[in-house]
Formats: sequence, structure tokens, C-alpha cells
Amino acid sequence: MSDPLIMQAIARLVPQGARVLDLGCGDGALLAYLQKHNGCTGYGVELDDANVLACAQRGVNVLQLNLDQGLKVFADQSFDVVLQIDTLQHLRNAEVMLRETARVGKIGIVAFPNFAHWFNRLSVLRGRMPVTKRLPYQWYDTPNIRVGTYADFADLARKNDLRVLDAFGLQHGHEVRYLPNLMAGTAVFKLQRR
Repeated sequence: MSDPLIMQAIARLVPQGARVLDLGCGDGALLAYLQKHNGCTGYGVELDDANVLACAQRGVNVLQLNLDQGLKVFADQSFDVVLQIDTLQHLRNAEVMLRETARVGKIGIVAFPNFAHWFNRLSVLRGRMPVTKRLPYQWYDTPNIRVGTYADFADLARKNDLRVLDAFGLQHGHEVRYLPNLMAGTAVFKLQRR
């Protein structure tokens, strides 16, 4: 998550001074941005050694944890915001982690590549898996273990009794609210437990 326009769009959803938990925080760029521009505090969670080091070098508090093992170390509602930005598609049990996100945070913000974007659909119609800026890997070397769509995630949120506070797509850093399942390369949801 290093695209400045996507970081700005996510930051608009995070209240000033919020206590944030960033799941799968990568090199800590988003959390560092939130600290600088929104006055946020909190922690990143990351598994990769190089990313943990990068977080520390940025001055981002980071815990090295495997998200597939859950968030049992955190109490209910212990953070104002829990972020899952470009994380959900890498997890073995995405549904459990979505519920954990809503349990640990007062609100959750989830963003992921929208596989139903028109360009991706066109690639599949041509008989090829899509390769785009948001999905930059070939089918055989992708770290993504699943693909999802804006519409699929809305259904998953309903199934898990989560209230969607805001939802939109992002395309080239701009919000897409008209036909986001078709017109946006990134899906963004702000949600909470009912």
C-alpha cells in the first residue's frame, strides 16, 4: 500500500487522533501517513521480516504476528479503527479475520482489488487472467490466494451481520460511487458490528 492517492482516500475515513491497528501493514507506509497527517497512534501487524524492519525504520510500532492465527491477543473494541488494506485476499480464513476486525475495532476499513472491474472481466473473456496495476502478478506467481469483488464483499458483510457505514470504489485514486463493482479497481468498505 504505497499509492499516495489510495492512502489519501483511506485516510479520509480515519478520524483524527484515532488509535489504529493496521493488519498486514507491509512496510508501514499507511500507518506512518496516518500518524503524520491524522495524528493517529497504534500498531501495525506484519509477518514478513523485511517489512517489520521497514516499519521500525519508519518509526511505526509493529507486531510480528501471523494473521491466519487470529487476533486473540487484542481485546474487544481495543482500537478505534482496524485497517485491512490489501490484506484480505492473502488470508486463508478471510471471513474469520473480517469478524475479528469488527470485534477488535470500533470500525473496520477494508480495501482490496476488485476482481469485477471491467478490465479484469475483459481479460477473462479473452481467456486470460488479468494483470493490472492493482493485480500485478501472473496467475502462477501471485501472493493472492483468493479474489473477490465489491458485490461479493457486500454480501459477506451482510452474512456476518456487519453494518456498512460507507462503501465505494477507487479508480486512479478517485472515488467511484456509480457502479463501483464494474468501474473501480479497488473496493473500499467502512463497517462495524451491529
